[in-house]
Amino acid sequence: MASDTSVTKTISLKPYGINNAIAHYQLEPQELHNISVKNDMGKTVSSGALAVNTGKFTGRSPLDRFIVKDEKTEELVWWGSINLPFEADAFTKLKTKITEYLSEKELYVRDSYACADDNYRLNIRVINEYPWSNMFAYNMFLRPTDQELKSFDPEWTILNAPGFLADPEVDGTRQSNFAILSFTEKTIIIGGTGYTGEIKKGIFSALNFILPVEKNTLPMHCSANVGDNGETAIFFGLSGTGKTTLSADPERKLIGDDEHGWTAENTIFNFEGGCYAKVINLSAENEPDIYNAIKPGAILENIVMDADGNVDFEDISITQNTRVSYPIDHINNIQVPSLATNPKNIFFLTADAFGVLPPISKLTPGQAAYHFISGYTAKVAGTEAGVTEPVPSFSACFGAPFMPLHPTKYAEMLSEKMKEANVNVWLVNTGWTGGPYGVGSRMKLKYTRAMISAAMNGELPSEVTADNYHVHSVFGVAQPRTCPGVPTEVLSSRATWNNDEGYYETAHKLAKSFKENFKQFESYANEEIMNGQPPLG
Repeated sequence: MASDTSVTKTISLKPYGINNAIAHYQLEPQELHNISVKNDMGKTVSSGALAVNTGKFTGRSPLDRFIVKDEKTEELVWWGSINLPFEADAFTKLKTKITEYLSEKELYVRDSYACADDNYRLNIRVINEYPWSNMFAYNMFLRPTDQELKSFDPEWTILNAPGFLADPEVDGTRQSNFAILSFTEKTIIIGGTGYTGEIKKGIFSALNFILPVEKNTLPMHCSANVGDNGETAIFFGLSGTGKTTLSADPERKLIGDDEHGWTAENTIFNFEGGCYAKVINLSAENEPDIYNAIKPGAILENIVMDADGNVDFEDISITQNTRVSYPIDHINNIQVPSLATNPKNIFFLTADAFGVLPPISKLTPGQAAYHFISGYTAKVAGTEAGVTEPVPSFSACFGAPFMPLHPTKYAEMLSEKMKEANVNVWLVNTGWTGGPYGVGSRMKLKYTRAMISAAMNGELPSEVTADNYHVHSVFGVAQPRTCPGVPTEVLSSRATWNNDEGYYETAHKLAKSFKENFKQFESYANEEIMNGQPPLG
């Protein structure tokens, strides 16, 4: 977007309690890149992208994310270990401390918005301490035109101060870092952490409350793309399961890679204006779209490079959670604007660390609701603070850390929409095969792509019969007997083990974990959902 001096050069932060600050408003990405390099806050890699180090935190810190408990949220939010309450008075005091901290500093301000469907648009103002954080906001949120900026009215505000450290004894936080949402003040405050994911996930958490409560729209932690035939595919999955990679399909147009809404009119719209992808072991051969998106305007986080600026994507000495953010138009094959209709296939992606789930299986409506509520995957090392090795994990709705409402609220909405739209639902294991983590190997990307393509192209039967599907004895899911482009033995996780006793022992263990985890939801689940659980375990 070209600069317009009439709207982009002056702005006052006094209404926020930030005094005597130099506010750089709506700077272009290259300007922010140059400022970051000039101030020794980043380096330019050989492809022209900016590389930064986010500091102590290279991932989200879920135990330090809070929601203000007040009249608006008290009865609606699902309070507990995920949605931690924060006192309104304490929020006000801490926000005042941040604005005082930001006063008299050189700051970077950006107006942008979330939700590509104008009927659900949320205007956002981001005030950043660091230039590269502001560049991240440019990449990840939707970008208003110069004309729109002239009358721009921000509804939500993000105060982002990585250098500000809270005093837990005084401020009511757990430790010095924090991310706190106030739905009454429509403000998010982030301090003590440079990890940019807190910025986008803060707005995602806000929309996960606003859309279902106020707009009758289902928010989803998913990626989405659309084919030439107009059929939309939705990909659910947590970090490291392949959402970004698998939705960037050269044969289909990308709608978005992480966060979407599903409206009552069966429209699927992107929340964001960019992509935030993991780059561990990235290669031009396996993930050409993401690899080629790393060019001027992109930001690499916590990578290692040589003296010539060449990135070593296999080097995880800083973190396994190496990342890149870039505007969505860095991908060639995108849907403009970022919305589509006619959802036909839903894929639940899971990185099964036990290596026992089939690489692809077809789910009944009851199984779909059960697995959506369960949200099984493995936390990948480095994605969250304190996680040093993959851990089997259940995250409700494939995004529990960002879901303010009870998971069954989202599951009920999804189940209703799945039936109305008559979609096919598939469980896809992008994790381990031939044994558990440490013994087996990660499923080959080319096989996963072939299975997903076959499902979308109608090459996997829609009706489950004994001739074309094998119903798994432990999990009850239907695994196809054949799939174009995939060796038959790969389709059976049991066959890849060459150890039936070990396989079934491990499968029963995982099935038992599913049932143990689901006990917390049983009182909310109907008979159809309960029938979707593993029959054994």
